[in-house]
Amino acid sequence: MPLRRGGTSEAKDANEEVQKICDEIKSHAEDKAGRTFDVFTAKSFKTQPVAGTNYFIKVHVGEDDYIHLRVYKTLPHAGEKLELHSLQTSKTHHDPIEYF
Repeated sequence: MPLRRGGTSEAKDANEEVQKICDEIKSHAEDKAGRTFDVFTAKSFKTQPVAGTNYFIKVHVGEDDYIHLRVYKTLPHAGEKLELHSLQTSKTHHDPIEYF
């Protein structure tokens, strides 16, 4: 079934593209969370097509700790810039990725 604008995709395993997004946004996530992360590994993600793409990404940050990121990626004609919109801390491996 095609994804309509505004809805989020099903969760998928993270791939190289999503890890690259996490690598680029890591310092912003650390600033927003008020801590540093020795581990920052994308595990799964959902996307939401808007005027660009929202990525909702589950990230392993060490031991049993996870965070969820909401990252906005602009359209190609706007340079495909990344912006960390928000993050959720105190997540676990089993917490589903939901819109936030």
